[in-house]
Amino acid sequence: MNFFNVLAELLEASGFAALTWQNLAMILVSFVLFYLAIVKKFEPLLLLPISFGMFLVNLPLAGLMNEGGVDKGGIIYFMSYGVKSNLFPCLVFMGVGAMTDFSPLIANPISLLLGAAAQLGIYVAFIFATQIGFTPAEAAAIGIIGGADGPTSIYIANNLAPHLLAPIAVAAYSYMALIPLIQPPIMKALTTKKERAVKMGQLRKVSKTEKIVFPIAVVLFCSLLLPSVAPLLGLLMMGNLFKESGVVQRLSDTAQNAMINIITIMLGLSVGAKADGSTFLDVSTLKIIAMGLAAFCFSTAGGVLLGKVLYYVTGGKINPLIGSAGVSAVPMAARVSQTVGAKENPTNFLLMHAMGPNVAGVIGSAVAAGFFMMIFKGTM
Repeated sequence: MNFFNVLAELLEASGFAALTWQNLAMILVSFVLFYLAIVKKFEPLLLLPISFGMFLVNLPLAGLMNEGGVDKGGIIYFMSYGVKSNLFPCLVFMGVGAMTDFSPLIANPISLLLGAAAQLGIYVAFIFATQIGFTPAEAAAIGIIGGADGPTSIYIANNLAPHLLAPIAVAAYSYMALIPLIQPPIMKALTTKKERAVKMGQLRKVSKTEKIVFPIAVVLFCSLLLPSVAPLLGLLMMGNLFKESGVVQRLSDTAQNAMINIITIMLGLSVGAKADGSTFLDVSTLKIIAMGLAAFCFSTAGGVLLGKVLYYVTGGKINPLIGSAGVSAVPMAARVSQTVGAKENPTNFLLMHAMGPNVAGVIGSAVAAGFFMMIFKGTM
């Protein structure tokens, strides 16, 4: 056997020979996401593991997502059980709860309205999706992308449309990471310079008792109303109770640091690894990505438009920009409201005001998911 025959056999058995145009396309997409995460710093904690998972799964013959037993399954395939079982989304919610301060929402209950208005895209996308060939259960799972809530999107996809989990999860987390790119043009188009420059008054001080009672009351009411949402909201509020009670500091620190960081790595890799070019690039996926983007845009617009209404109702005391934070991406959406507002008025500090609608949106998207599951779970 001469050198050239050995070389030919080596190349034939390598990943180069098995590389398809679909793999190449998804690898190029992952490179774009690398750029956005590393250079543009668009939510790198989410986007970097997602893009690397996408990159790895499209390397031919690597076998990272191979199904099988302990001796045959790929390493990321085993990680993905945390996604399929809803374990990762619920644990992420616990960590988010431990990091979240609900004081802006408690101090300004009108934030609940802005959080509700920013779920508009969920219902718009649901209606559109049913008109282009998706079943009501599939349309409901797609619509939740509009809430910009990755864990909730995974949770409802697992329950209503498990066969669409891959594109829904990738779309939801990608749009969450791209909030700084998607939201500002919509916010500026729907508001005037005067509205964007509004400075809001100081929020009242919230007592420790209110902070402790709030998570318990939310879980009690929402879980009795929509039992299917109890796993998500229950762990979200348990994490928050860890933080606010002040008696389990070690648990609170673990939930908001070590635990959520580890889960984010595994969740990001698992979500990105679902974007295998051989199965991901089809018409259905493109429809879902388009519907998800439309849902996200309508949700942003819904929050801003209600913010404008409240601006006029209150005589100019509410900055409409905080309405865009009503989508569930905490705290990314609130930071975008702060950034856009500061460009019009450098002395304006909207972050804490925007956090009210932002955390209200987390509850709102979870309630929307519970509503859809109550109606459609038996129709799969």
